[in-house]
Amino acid sequence: MSYKKLEVWQIANKIVIEIHRMTLEDLPKFEMYETGRQIRKSSKSIQSNIVEGYGRRKYQQDYIHFLIIAFGSQQETVDHLETLYSTGSLKREKVYESLKEDLDHLGRKLNRFIEKISLSIKKAKS
Repeated sequence: MSYKKLEVWQIANKIVIEIHRMTLEDLPKFEMYETGRQIRKSSKSIQSNIVEGYGRRKYQQDYIHFLIIAFGSQQETVDHLETLYSTGSLKREKVYESLKEDLDHLGRKLNRFIEKISLSIKKAKS
């Protein structure tokens, strides 16, 4: 199986593409290089940490560690998105709402995925 088959990776990949487009199409030039850069980095970090964790899945504690980092990056991305919207740099409400919904959905999926792996570790130990 490939990490590309993981639902959390697929959602994260979609978000990376949507955020990249949003920062290029919807933000003022000055914001493209400030918060725009930060939100692109944090969204890519979600995806990258899912991949790195998957690469270490034989060591389940490492896997969980990288998924937790991915969740932290998801939270950071939400914060950047909310800042862009609340400051008026991102004006299109539909774009904001769609990205926010996708990020919230990913956060819930990551939490459940982390819980599932944690539970399998506990079962293996008992």
